[in-house]
Amino acid sequence: MRFTLSCIGRMKAGADKDLLDRYIDRARKTGRALGVSEITLNEMAESRAQRASERKNEEAAALLNSLSNGAKLVTLDENGRHLTSKDFSRKLENWRNDSVPEIVFAIGGADGHGQDVLSRADLKLALGAMTWPHQIARILLAEQIYRAMTIQSGHPYHRA
Repeated sequence: MRFTLSCIGRMKAGADKDLLDRYIDRARKTGRALGVSEITLNEMAESRAQRASERKNEEAAALLNSLSNGAKLVTLDENGRHLTSKDFSRKLENWRNDSVPEIVFAIGGADGHGQDVLSRADLKLALGAMTWPHQIARILLAEQIYRAMTIQSGHPYHRA
């Protein structure tokens, strides 16, 4: 199983990027024993279209075109489900047990996701009721992926 974080926009070097890289690295190391062969970051260019609806549609097309056959799509969306870390971990574990080859986590652009991406999503996930900058959303998602793997492996990182 592979995990891909597909994000509209690029993250600049600095403390935020360092923290993101740290959680992805931790998740990679923990995931190997669980059958997670790869965790990648796929950054896509933001649309330069004039209208928000056009930008969302172009970015949605790019995200959807990057999906491999059989991939599950998890969109980060303010109207998505609020899962506990344990529930999130169980969802990923169930997909792994169902032999899903890849899980793609999509973070949209500044205008959000286009309807085509939301319609295709296997899970719409909210990181809480507040709006987060895309850089922080990436870090939160990477941390939760790492946490999910520590829950599955019985590691004491998750103590709640």
